[in-house]
This record gives sequence, structure tokens and C-alpha cells, in this order.
Amino acid sequence: MWHYSRVMEHGPEHHRKPSILNPAFPEKLLFEGEIVSVDLKPHWWHFAQPGGATVLTVALWLLSLARVSGDLGTILHWVTGIGALYATLWLGVRWLQWRSTHFVVTTDRLIYRSGVFAKQGIAIPLERVNNINFQQSIFEKLIRAGDLLIESGGEDGQQRFSDVRKPDEVQRLIHAQIEENGHRAGGARAVNDVATQLEKLEGLRDRGTISQEEFEREKRRLLD
Repeated sequence: MWHYSRVMEHGPEHHRKPSILNPAFPEKLLFEGEIVSVDLKPHWWHFAQPGGATVLTVALWLLSLARVSGDLGTILHWVTGIGALYATLWLGVRWLQWRSTHFVVTTDRLIYRSGVFAKQGIAIPLERVNNINFQQSIFEKLIRAGDLLIESGGEDGQQRFSDVRKPDEVQRLIHAQIEENGHRAGGARAVNDVATQLEKLEGLRDRGTISQEEFEREKRRLLD
């Protein structure tokens, strides 16, 4: 599952300060001028299986030490002790995976990155995101979790992120960032269009096709 490590200004949870236990997404992996809007990590339910196994096996190990003796007790001590050790290691590995996993929404991209030693990930430009859906079972509604499905153009196709915390709010946050990115891109295109038209007007003026007065008039019209 995922929880919010960093969110938009009006996101569903308070800002959590990054730490050694909960590191932020590496800034060196961002483009120049790119800003992180949402940084998600697996939710506590990510630890349910290894955590439950650890509690159960440690309890059985302690119970065997306290209640069972003799040859049978020795066997149970070893069996439950090995089981507790395995479950504890499982929990530790799961924590390392949790710590190194990020689902990030920036001003330009959706980024998924995971792996303790061998890193793997995917980055999807926001303009290529076609659709965002979420799914929740009855149990997932109770624990406020669900699956997030993101469809994009190109080779990526559909990506599923299972057991995301508050998937409906995450969906809205991504839509808001896509809309903001579209407005920013549209504004940049408009500025570029104006600059191109001004260059053309300057060329017409320099060639004597239009007068300086006509050039100034058209320039004011473009800049207004």
C-alpha cells in the first residue's frame, strides 16, 4: 500500500518531513525546474503479512520456552526459533523495500521507482496519461485503500498500483497536476507563437513590406 510522504498544498494529508527512515525522492533524478507534487510510499498494510508472521512465530517460540520441556521442547524451541528468525528477516526485507519505493507525481511526470540494490522504475510524461481509474473492495474501503490504474500512450499501456491509500484523492491530485501542466504548456505555446509572429513582422518591416507604423500597430495588437 501507499501513504503520502509529500503532497500538494491542498492534499489529503499533512506534509511529512523526510528522514532517514522515510527518505524523500532523490532530487538528482528530477529535471531542471521539475517539482515534486506528490511522493507516495507503501502503506502500513504493506507490513501486514511479515508483521503478523513475526508476532505469531515469536509468541510460539516464547510459549514453547515457557511451557514445553524435554526432547519435544528442544525440537519446538528450534523450529519456532528458526520460524521467528525467518519472519523477522522477512519483515526487515519488506521494510527495506518500503523505504526504497516511491510513486511520485511531479509537475511533468508520473514516476515509479523501487529496488534496494538493483533499481527499477518507470516514468510517464503527464501529457501521455490518458485515463486514471481506481478500484476498491469492501474491505479496502474500510481501511481506505484501493488500486490505482493509470493508462498511458506508447509502450507503457496500463499500469496498476495496488492498495493505494485514499485512491480517489490520489486520482484527483493527479488530474489536478495534469490540468496545471496543460495550462502551463498552453501558456508557453502562446508565448512562443507571439514571439514567432513578432519575428515575422520584423522581417516584413526590414524588407520594406510594411512601414514602421504598421509594425508598431501589429506589435501592440499581439502584445495586448
